[in-house]
Amino acid sequence: MNTQKVAIVTGGGSGIGYAISKALAAAGNKVMIVDLSLESAQKAVEEIQSAGGEAEAHALNVAEHKQVISVFDQIAETHGRIDILVNNAGIGSVGTIEETSEEELDKVYQVNVKGVYNCAFAAVPHMKKLPSSVMVNMASIASSVGIPDRLAYSMSKGAVLTMTYSIAKDYVSDGLRCNCVAPGRVHTPLVDAYLEKNYPDNKDEMFETLSKTQPIGRMGQPDEIAALVKYLCSDEATFITGTNFPIDGGFVTINN
Repeated sequence: MNTQKVAIVTGGGSGIGYAISKALAAAGNKVMIVDLSLESAQKAVEEIQSAGGEAEAHALNVAEHKQVISVFDQIAETHGRIDILVNNAGIGSVGTIEETSEEELDKVYQVNVKGVYNCAFAAVPHMKKLPSSVMVNMASIASSVGIPDRLAYSMSKGAVLTMTYSIAKDYVSDGLRCNCVAPGRVHTPLVDAYLEKNYPDNKDEMFETLSKTQPIGRMGQPDEIAALVKYLCSDEATFITGTNFPIDGGFVTINN
């Protein structure tokens, strides 16, 4: 009987999600990369396979409840199990409450909150059939402390944190561990795109300014976040559940 673990990573085709997908594949897991962009997911799969890992690509909008259930059921039927779920897919939002429209709030909620709910809802029935399984949700420093001009984003990541606590408590007796990771600012293509759009004439200066908001003096790297997620998904972390892990260059504890 094949006991290779099956891991689902949402938003696994780029940025932090791609780094997580690579790390889990390198650890010997069979990684299901689900992403809004099938092209990005397939490219990630090809790179993982070229490095000797196992991965599959699935197009998925995590905000679509029935679509999520269908894809997750298909994965479970094909591979016989879902051992790991990493809820990484998410979107950003900038603005105070006065600057955040109802449409913007709803858009962020649909992906960052309902998306996590949808994936957990679809995965848990399969995960709890196993002697042990693990879910890792991507929270944020904005889950714990106030961040200027991030009303909708902070709301959504606060919900991710408390969903993590609830799932951990509800399913601990089923052998399902649930934790969350709370990154500070991480250097991904999204950061570069943000600087290009908003500060085209002084990108380097603003990059340095953003880097220094972390007490450690730089942004995190996707591979650093992935290493923590890989550990939490491993058998070495079987005594850890219901915990939030800041990985933020000291932002939460030193700045606040």
